[in-house]
Amino acid sequence: MAGTAPSTVPWSNWAGNQRGAAIILRPGSVADVVDTVLATRDAGGRLRVAGSGHSFTPIALADDRRLELSALDTGVRVDAERRLVTVPAGMTLHALNDLLARHGLALPNLGDIDAQTVAGAISTGTHGTGAGYGCLATFVEAITLVTGAGEVLHCSAEENPDVLAAARVSLGALGVLVEVTLRVVDAFVLHAHERPAPLDDVLARLPELVEAHDHVEFYWFPYTARVQVKANDRVPADDRPLSRLRGWLDDEFLSNTVFAGACRVGRAVPALAPTISAISARALTERRYTGRSDAVFCTSRRVRFVEMEYGLPRAALGEALHALRRIVDGLPFKVLFPVEVRFTAADDIWLSHGYGRDSAYVAIHQYVGMPYEPYFTAFERVAEELGGRPHWGKLHWRDAESLAPAYPRWADFRAVRDRLDPDRVFTNPHLTRVLGA
Repeated sequence: MAGTAPSTVPWSNWAGNQRGAAIILRPGSVADVVDTVLATRDAGGRLRVAGSGHSFTPIALADDRRLELSALDTGVRVDAERRLVTVPAGMTLHALNDLLARHGLALPNLGDIDAQTVAGAISTGTHGTGAGYGCLATFVEAITLVTGAGEVLHCSAEENPDVLAAARVSLGALGVLVEVTLRVVDAFVLHAHERPAPLDDVLARLPELVEAHDHVEFYWFPYTARVQVKANDRVPADDRPLSRLRGWLDDEFLSNTVFAGACRVGRAVPALAPTISAISARALTERRYTGRSDAVFCTSRRVRFVEMEYGLPRAALGEALHALRRIVDGLPFKVLFPVEVRFTAADDIWLSHGYGRDSAYVAIHQYVGMPYEPYFTAFERVAEELGGRPHWGKLHWRDAESLAPAYPRWADFRAVRDRLDPDRVFTNPHLTRVLGA
């Protein structure tokens, strides 16, 4: 392979809860990727692709060889007239957003961070919020991947459509994504309205709230009855930009610097957690502003945490949150992070959390260094009983036996996996647990 010689280097994800060491390989071309896959298969080895490390599960943890795609240059092709853009799979969302903006284009929706690679974001089912939008993988029109046999496979609605249906959310189990074609939209401006509200009021009018806005989410602060509601809607002009001072005060100072300090205090003195949560619930006051879509969608996250997230049938949200409040109150330790609730539309991607149903997502977090497993597993039991599907990049304890009934196209995905990677080049212990051998 061209480039630097392979070396074994320690690796950890963003949260620091997944660590390992493997031989690092950095291909510069698709041919390099093919050579790496074939060499790994012939040696009886295993290969995992690592993106930006923003998954909390061991999904990207390599126990043999780790492939990093930051140097893989397949070129960029922008078809502004057809609203299609083709990029290397290892490009970050941040770089993609800037590229699109230069061409007067944008992704229709985004999550709340943009550090992930395109491949990592779509492969784990990364999503934003909005009743009319599925996960980011729903924007994928075509992909190119290298299979376990070293074949370079082009997939679209016309060419290998079954592979496209499986590979848009694949957990990296079908091959190495090297190139992705995305359907984009004209650049747009969002008007953001963020406000505190009583939780019970929000739940009482939730269907109306979700349908009234292009994108809506809320954060519940444990030990309180209050939430912070965020609604984003498309508007014709960026005529109310957030001042630099207000942006720094809210998004950097309060949400990162002050919140990080409060979490450290709460970790040292857990009894203060309810007070910290109550203060946090009232610290972020109402604000309205406009901005470029990706700048409004994505925020800076410098306070480290671990996370579990479940996609639920939307009608089950109220029951799930009532159970979650009881869980939090009954824990033998305190929770320092708010709970995030988002919404997506149904899609047709085989292993998407939103396959075949409109969803509500409940994401629970805990500050690094604090106990979390009893909290997460207790909510997981509730979510599973309600038909929940765990986010592939967030912590969960499900296995293939329990997951298969939750996905109507599970057997179809398994068949594509058996065809594209019969030797299981692209696996690790985590994938063996969640997808089966």
